[in-house]
Amino acid sequence: MVTPRETAVTADFPAGTPLIANYRPLPGVFDEMMDGAGRVRAHWRPFLGMLAALGPDEIERRFAAADRHLRDSGVFYRVYEDKAGVERAWPLSHVPLVIDPDGWRSLKAGLVERAELLETVLADTYGPANLVREGRLPAAVIAGNPEYLRPLVGAAPASSKYLQFYAADVGRAPDGSWWVLSDRAQAPSGAGFAIENRLALASGLPDIYRALRVERLASFFQTFQADLAALNRRDDSRVCLLTPGPLNENYFEHAYLARYLGLLLVQGEDLTVRPDGVFIRTVSGLKRADVLLRRLDADFCDPLELNARSQLGVPGLVQAVREGHVTIANALGAGIIEARAILSFLPALAPSLIGRKLALPNLATWWLGDRDVRADILGRLDKVVIASAFQGELPFAPGASQVLGANLQPANRMLMSDAITRRGIDFVAQEAATLSTMPAWHNGRLEPRPFILRLFLARSGDGWTVMPGGFVRVADDIDTRAISLQQGGRTADAWILAEGPVSDTTLLPRPERIVIHRASSTLPSRTADNLFWVGRYVERAEATLRVVRALINRAMESDDTAQPDIEKLGELLRVWEAVPTDLPNAKPALLAAAALQRTDLAGAVPSLVAGARAAASVIRDRLSPDGWRAVTDLYDMTHVPLGPNADESVLIERVQAALRIVASFSGLAQENMSQITGWRFLELGRRIERSIATCRFIRQFAYGPLAEGGLDTLLELCDSQITYRARYVMIAARAPVIDLVALDPENPRSLAYQVGRIETHLATLPKENADSRLSPAEQIVIALATTLRTSEPSTLTNESFAQASQAMMSLANHIAAAYFTLRERMDAGTAGTEELG
Repeated sequence: MVTPRETAVTADFPAGTPLIANYRPLPGVFDEMMDGAGRVRAHWRPFLGMLAALGPDEIERRFAAADRHLRDSGVFYRVYEDKAGVERAWPLSHVPLVIDPDGWRSLKAGLVERAELLETVLADTYGPANLVREGRLPAAVIAGNPEYLRPLVGAAPASSKYLQFYAADVGRAPDGSWWVLSDRAQAPSGAGFAIENRLALASGLPDIYRALRVERLASFFQTFQADLAALNRRDDSRVCLLTPGPLNENYFEHAYLARYLGLLLVQGEDLTVRPDGVFIRTVSGLKRADVLLRRLDADFCDPLELNARSQLGVPGLVQAVREGHVTIANALGAGIIEARAILSFLPALAPSLIGRKLALPNLATWWLGDRDVRADILGRLDKVVIASAFQGELPFAPGASQVLGANLQPANRMLMSDAITRRGIDFVAQEAATLSTMPAWHNGRLEPRPFILRLFLARSGDGWTVMPGGFVRVADDIDTRAISLQQGGRTADAWILAEGPVSDTTLLPRPERIVIHRASSTLPSRTADNLFWVGRYVERAEATLRVVRALINRAMESDDTAQPDIEKLGELLRVWEAVPTDLPNAKPALLAAAALQRTDLAGAVPSLVAGARAAASVIRDRLSPDGWRAVTDLYDMTHVPLGPNADESVLIERVQAALRIVASFSGLAQENMSQITGWRFLELGRRIERSIATCRFIRQFAYGPLAEGGLDTLLELCDSQITYRARYVMIAARAPVIDLVALDPENPRSLAYQVGRIETHLATLPKENADSRLSPAEQIVIALATTLRTSEPSTLTNESFAQASQAMMSLANHIAAAYFTLRERMDAGTAGTEELG
């Protein structure tokens, strides 16, 4: 039987086919899909044939399906338009880069060879320094590099290897040969995004993906995972992924890789150094971490010995490295080989260090610290690109790290010449190469666009494994020399065609090898803290929304009997800082609009939801995509202005929609989260906050001069109207209302119910004391539970609920002190990023 691939290969695919009718490669530039004579390259014909057979409408539908997969998976990147940055949808270019098996074989061999060379350079730089001593590598290229970390000199990695994970950005020369544009060893990013690009395209083009026999990625990550696990020296230690945090542009990738590889995602504040190693701060005390997969720039890793201004690192981490207590991948200081200045010396170093010339050369680069080279380059500035030798902007071209000499104005050209003459060591010149192109889908057709391919290597024992795919950055503009997602570029998948059948590899263990266990995983204290506050913020937002809804409902009543309740509801919003305090006699609609829109008030709904979203963003690896989407949907809705003329109907519609999302989040948390330690902290936050709100509602509407309808308002706020009417079939009276909303253990909105749930959750948490004594938190909740179980509604007073509310606040503080700050192990004694382009 003839397969779809064979049909496409043997079929005629003329250049006039509508899909590529207007495809015109640039003169003198290598194009991946089409040769200089306008013929489609053989290995592209199967893909184009099957794509063309779909037809324009089906192609658009398939590409939309890929985008939907990314959106549903919550894939994003952060663009720094301001200090905090904003999250943007992942920009997928839907056409993959197709690479034939022969081309991939030679490219792979060249990458392994290059990784070996860079490992040797790093070992010498932080070891004997023979290359500098013998004059083969200028001292200024090493010592002048900001990534050269002097405290790490002589501190050999515990694994004996400086590189565990390496990436190279590559492109094509005009003759089609590959060359390296830059090396990435600091914290190479993009591998996690490459997985998502693959999953998105495979979901949009499943038939084409299967028919082409594309190499799978899972085996590469399986090898990397196994190598990291092998670095662990103890059975009780964890492999962690160290991230700068949720404000980093690549945070999604950090969370995704941690989950995909089975690593614990940690930030610097989660770790602490003790004389016998590095430990994770968890709710159960200190847990050992022997291996850190670093996604934090090395200079920020230790404020004691490196960058003193860093708030992201772990004090004492460098000393732990010296003593061999922790393995960091990649080693601190590995970023030195990313400098462009290093590129100019690698071709000459290769024969002596690895015994042969580099099969995969880098872009021709000249370091201008050499007097003769500098003089030569100054004489032909129009023909080269001038770039920073290390990092940062060029002093004569603000905002740029490289410029084409021919493009400079005379004044800037003079500034450049002066800067190079004064401090040539800070600059390099590079060949003025134009990026090769690949097809991109634009306005319903394929057009050539410049691209850069990032390829990844993971250490495997003493060798290297190359990921059979890559992370492709595609420019939006045809005339581009550098590509950055921060400036509007897009990303694509790289499909390596296999020569034979493709094996299905997965990171999941085989069914017969799965070890069944139900123990919960390590929960860092910071994660527990954020789960706790997600619960508190969401519940606080719900309480405020219920008050606003009750306020609007009372305002729409025609008689004046509702006025006392309106005043009490407005007072409640003012006490909670949900509305301005300088609007004592404002109309209810104005107060409701303020509570629903004001972002400058700590108790207004937008601020509370923003707090929930900020806490949830730090623990995205702990939330399901649906859970995270509920939080972001709530944030998006509550931050849309209502307009100056919004009436009660518009306001109530906003409240109802927001409450529905809150209910969906609560349902997801209850039904979709595993009910282990992390879930219990989320629940504790919700139950404590609901208890405090319920006490406040009771004090506001059940005591003092009773206005007509006040108890009905209390029942509405506690969502207990239906139960009350079914139980009593009478007008609201104080005693039965208080019994229902305060003492009834079967009412999920009552105070007694919340206290009972809190008591259950506390009993299952790790104990502070080794003996059977009750913790302070347990003492508080048991005392309150006993009071509620033994009280009659008539014996409870306003002061009773004020004391209960205060007990809940004290309980929250005790939980924070016990679980969210550093807790020593029982046996510890005195011991325990780079952009995408």
